[in-house]
Amino acid sequence: MRRRGFRHVGLAALLMLGTFGAAGTLPAAASEAGATTPTAAPAASDGVLTAMQRQFGLTEKQAEARLGAERTAIKVAPKAEKAAGSAYAGSWFDATSGRLTVAVTKGASAAQRAAVEASGADLRTVGRSARQLDAAKARIDKLSAPASVTSWHVDPAANTVVVSVVGAERADNDVQRFLAKARETGPVTVKTVATPARTFAAGTVGGDPYYTGNVRCSIGFSVYGGFVTAGHCGQAGAGVSGWDGSYIGSFQGSSFPGDDYAWVSVGSGWWTVPVVLGWGTISDQLVRGSNVAPVGTSICRSGSTSHWHCGAVLALNETVNYSQGAVYQMTKTSVCAEPGDSGGSFISGDQAQGVTSGGWGNCTSGGETWFQPINEILNRYGLRLHTA
Repeated sequence: MRRRGFRHVGLAALLMLGTFGAAGTLPAAASEAGATTPTAAPAASDGVLTAMQRQFGLTEKQAEARLGAERTAIKVAPKAEKAAGSAYAGSWFDATSGRLTVAVTKGASAAQRAAVEASGADLRTVGRSARQLDAAKARIDKLSAPASVTSWHVDPAANTVVVSVVGAERADNDVQRFLAKARETGPVTVKTVATPARTFAAGTVGGDPYYTGNVRCSIGFSVYGGFVTAGHCGQAGAGVSGWDGSYIGSFQGSSFPGDDYAWVSVGSGWWTVPVVLGWGTISDQLVRGSNVAPVGTSICRSGSTSHWHCGAVLALNETVNYSQGAVYQMTKTSVCAEPGDSGGSFISGDQAQGVTSGGWGNCTSGGETWFQPINEILNRYGLRLHTA
């Protein structure tokens, strides 16, 4: 699918094509940096329902019900966490019950338990608080990990820290030493994966979204004055060209590794719109906010190589160990991605979630992909998300 340059199209085409064009200011409500309050969600498009049915094996009515339940869970999650207080031990969306489950420690008071249930969440009692598990993960973050250790995150349902290791390298001495040190920090469970983590940047190929040097990446979300994307795609000061080779702007800020985020200012006839491209798989999606989707909810990704794919949120605040160095506070998903998709949009319903960083696998055999959460990027650079 080739797209004509936005500077030559009308408003109707602009709203159809979305963030994968470029910058200026159409009338739209701006959200403040950080999470935003969603408006009443419109009915899901046929394309979204079809993608949900294909990804999760649902009927149309089941897909509609799940999307509605997930919207409710996203609203309930921050209320339930506040209600649990110091006893909070994490939360996740249960696709079977269609409700948010919130874990609390055994020491939770009757008042805390009642407040969590009153928020609309289900309760589960566990042995360790989120604060304890986060502290264990933070201690692991300080270790030097070999390349065969791909990532680690807190799993609230299992009430442990999960460390992912390339299966064929699990017996490696460096891996075993790392795991031994990791287990000294607290409860650790080891999971095996097929291949190491990698970023999804790509060399220049004909046709699509944006380029810096000989690297092609994907636009994430429009912000006022530009767009956000992955940090590994370019350094501050690097010039950016659009799909048609015309100059867009330059990287104003970039961080990688440690983080994987950046933002690009735009001009030269390019402008921003609050849209994520559906690539003909679904209708293009309006962006209305940036409330965080809990573990277990469905999520979709748009990128310039593999286009539109969906899956589920698998983990929050995961540390990913790329060959270039560790990246912290990432979200892991079951969505596939391929080189060139880096920087592209992760969205749940109409809520922006983050920009594609890397993963393993591809969209033929499957895999997992991480994204850098959008609210961290907005807060870091003081940006405002462009919303509809």
